[in-house]
Amino acid sequence: MSETVEATVKQICQACGNDRTRMMDIVRAVQEKFGCVSDAAMDAIARTVSTHRVEVESVVSFYTFLSKKPKGQVVIRVCNDIIDRMHDVGRVAQAFSDALGIGFGETTKDGKISLEFTPCIGMCDQAPAAMVNDVVVTGLSSDSAWSIVRGLQEHMDPNKLVEHFGDGNNSHELVRAMVSNNIRKAGPVVLAPLAAGDALKKAVSMTPAEVIREVKTARLRGRGGAGFPTGMKWEFTRGAGGDKRYVVCNADEGEPGTFKDRVILTECPDLMFEGMTIAGHAIGGDTGIVYLRGEYAYLRPFLEHVLNERRAQGLLGKNVCGKQGFDFDIRIQMGAGAYVCGEETALLSSCEGLRGDPKNRPPFPAQKGYLGRPTTVNNVETFCCVARILEKGSGWFAELGSKGSPGTKLLSVSGDCKTPGVLEVPFGITLREVLKVCGAEDAIAVQVGGPSGVMVGPADYGRTICYDDLATGGSIMVFGPKRNHLKTVSIFLDFFIEEGCGYCTPCRVGNVLMKERVDRILDGKGEPADLDYLQQLAETVKLASRCGLGQTSPNCVLSTLKNFRSDYEALVKKPTDGMQPAFDIRAALGAAEAVVGRKSAHFGA
Repeated sequence: MSETVEATVKQICQACGNDRTRMMDIVRAVQEKFGCVSDAAMDAIARTVSTHRVEVESVVSFYTFLSKKPKGQVVIRVCNDIIDRMHDVGRVAQAFSDALGIGFGETTKDGKISLEFTPCIGMCDQAPAAMVNDVVVTGLSSDSAWSIVRGLQEHMDPNKLVEHFGDGNNSHELVRAMVSNNIRKAGPVVLAPLAAGDALKKAVSMTPAEVIREVKTARLRGRGGAGFPTGMKWEFTRGAGGDKRYVVCNADEGEPGTFKDRVILTECPDLMFEGMTIAGHAIGGDTGIVYLRGEYAYLRPFLEHVLNERRAQGLLGKNVCGKQGFDFDIRIQMGAGAYVCGEETALLSSCEGLRGDPKNRPPFPAQKGYLGRPTTVNNVETFCCVARILEKGSGWFAELGSKGSPGTKLLSVSGDCKTPGVLEVPFGITLREVLKVCGAEDAIAVQVGGPSGVMVGPADYGRTICYDDLATGGSIMVFGPKRNHLKTVSIFLDFFIEEGCGYCTPCRVGNVLMKERVDRILDGKGEPADLDYLQQLAETVKLASRCGLGQTSPNCVLSTLKNFRSDYEALVKKPTDGMQPAFDIRAALGAAEAVVGRKSAHFGA
């Protein structure tokens, strides 16, 4: 082994306290230093932190942004989610490939630049987009792809690709991103000013029980989509046994079409950190962790700066806000490209330095979470609501929204609309009103809640955004008259197949079988019985899967079978001879015919 690799790995491990649970930080640092986490590096990590080599490799092999084999000095990751495809990312991808002279999944001969596809990077409101290392480039075209490649070949510095800065803190010296916030409608809860410390000072003047009661009185429910009552979760966590408790913020919004947390992290980080600190006081915890998705790494220096400012103001650290005995601090844990880590138990596994495998429940995180200790896991928007509730009062908050869903909701709107972006709207708003605000009155379908949500048509546009009707973590994807619903379902299933952890058979195999059957129907080879097969298969996957990914991935099939059944029925046909063609001999012989330069003698045209 190279002495340089050994020495560097030891330094990196030492900087992380030689702590095996900091494995994500260790392997990310090694990847950044050497361009990969080689066999030699994994051996050195295992020895240094006293773990098994297989434990290190299981982490490296799980996350998209980590690799055992060397990649280029610069990695271009082109986003190919459904929204980017709708905005012609195929032409952009071809331009990158042509300019570099390589295909996707390859590296240039000089070893300098690698080209890859990646799922949603949180930029659907400014698609097509890509990541060049950690630098985000938006609004791409074929011409800009060629320009990016020429620039990299000249200077190999992704930061020089940013020729203009976005609005708000996107132009901050620690961000300097070309990302736009695209805030289309601000509301009174999240996208409103807050003086740092105002809500926290009120919270520490109250007992933990009083804080929890205030949150429960406001009837705040988790903004991640499931809608579990926040105050009740905190109460369970505080009441669990043990002398140490944790507050974890889920900032891993990886659902295609979701990008609202990106705007909060850019413009309202104090509000989120304030809510986390209030949670620490309420549950009796001294440590907070923000699990930040790897695609938002460009925001980390800015977020660390905000944390340092809060420490200097006495809003974090020892005796927070002068409250004797209330010690609380927050650290940022980076992800590395794994959608499944948006599921709270998979997220905790990742924080513990493991593969992002979901855990069995029960026990729930409130009883046994991070490192086996009681843990409350809430998302970015939920913590923002907590801070506002303590500032304005539970009564004020409860008056907003609808009867069963108090407060406001941040929506990420993208797709076939004139003004994609982020809206903060009161719960109870109709989908039709949302479409009007974003200029999408001609929409023929809307996917509410991302690929794991439901697709509805015009007949349902009068329904309301709330927990009791159209529930959503925030994603609203709009589809215009030219879109094919079944093709969209196929792309969604592709995403779930790619992003599943592989643990349980219903999800690992079921999503593949659903996609195969949808694709068969799209190819004109389906028959009426396939619709019943899809219905039964989707219900089985939903019922038998281990975690939220498999339990919700069939929704795209089930909701389109319900709301757009005529689209399926138009493509299936009864076989005249009791059989359907399942093999295209002409297509199968196509490659061979191209090689020999003639048509098949037997199947000639």
